Amino acid sequence: MEKPVANPQEPFVALIVGVTGMAGVSLAEALKSPKALGGPWKVYGSALRPMPTWFPSSVLDEYIAFDATDAGDTADKLDPISGEVTHVFWVAIQVRESEEENVVVNKTMLSNVLKVLKGGQRSRLSHITVQTGTQHYMGPIHNPSESAGVFNPHEPPFVEDLPRLPYPNFYYALEDLVKSYVPTLTYTVHRSSIIIGVSSRSVYNALLTLAVYASICRHEGLPFRYIGTRYTWEHFCDMSDARVLAEQHIWAAVTPGAKNQAFNCTNGDIFTWKSMWKKLSDAFDLEFTPLVESESFDFVEFMAGEKQSLG
Repeated sequence: MEKPVANPQEPFVALIVGVTGMAGVSLAEALKSPKALGGPWKVYGSALRPMPTWFPSSVLDEYIAFDATDAGDTADKLDPISGEVTHVFWVAIQVRESEEENVVVNKTMLSNVLKVLKGGQRSRLSHITVQTGTQHYMGPIHNPSESAGVFNPHEPPFVEDLPRLPYPNFYYALEDLVKSYVPTLTYTVHRSSIIIGVSSRSVYNALLTLAVYASICRHEGLPFRYIGTRYTWEHFCDMSDARVLAEQHIWAAVTPGAKNQAFNCTNGDIFTWKSMWKKLSDAFDLEFTPLVESESFDFVEFMAGEKQSLG
């Protein structure tokens, strides 16, 4: 395996866009570790809103709040560091009603940031890592109607060189955007499975969602019903620890042989949700409830109702 580059004479400077999410928190902690590849790093972290009180501010040299969908705000906030940043770690996401809207908003955000950091004469930006996921291989799993009634995901195992699916996907748009900057900029794409990490700011924090759901069921004496399908109940699944994902981002960012490629990243262990549901039931002192497909259960509606009841 090719070794990473030696520690540079001038320190690498990272900008983590989406630092308050699961992957972002782990990236900040990993980059500030004394053992970080390419370190010591100077680390800027950014997100849309002000830094939350729970965030470990000691892992950042500076926090920058800005709206990446707004080109003016992006330029105002990032121009002061545009001559410093050598690496961007892109772990930001915004979710809209349709995948076409997701394409527009997420591509706009990344484009606005790159225009500022790569557009000037003093730019030092050399590499960007882009966080995506296995939806690259599965298509519109969150809104199957966007596949025009014909949903044909790739069969596992998912390998990085599988062809793209004929559905809208903002992951594809992000990849195409960073590729357009080659050779003035190198990139890597990181395709995770379900990310498990710590953050209350993440859109897809499965760990936090399940913990809240289980706590509500225990508090109100409700059955802890599975929220997926029989297929996911019985078939194998995997996950990606945010800390493992962060290490892959950093390795790829400083290793010459990793440039301009995509990498899957999972923990390597597999499970079924049937077995996981038993462990969750035990952890939250709940009776294990087997899957009952005949029951109609809208999880989103259930959680919305609980939010209203809790005020």
